[in-house]
Amino acid sequence: MNSEKNRKTADLLTICFKAGKAVKGFDPAVEALKKGTAFCVITASDASAKTIKEAEFYCGRYKAEHFRSGLSKDDIKKLSGKSAAVIAVCDKGFAEGFAKFLR
Repeated sequence: MNSEKNRKTADLLTICFKAGKAVKGFDPAVEALKKGTAFCVITASDASAKTIKEAEFYCGRYKAEHFRSGLSKDDIKKLSGKSAAVIAVCDKGFAEGFAKFLR
């Protein structure tokens, strides 16, 4: 996690997790998209090509933005206690915050 963009992502994700506004894991993220509670999806830098393609598909289908982060699954584990390649952000304000530097 060396770049400014990664630091900002990590800081905002930490706040998002503490506020209970992020869902970790592919299946829970897709469920949040289907329910309309996810405003964006963030994928880890080391997520598989298949995972990224499927995340983009579901984001397109349910009208949510998809962002690729510079954070690895291990970085996400350090922030949240659980390794995850996919995170759904379930708060419009947080999603807008990520959009400012990940778009």
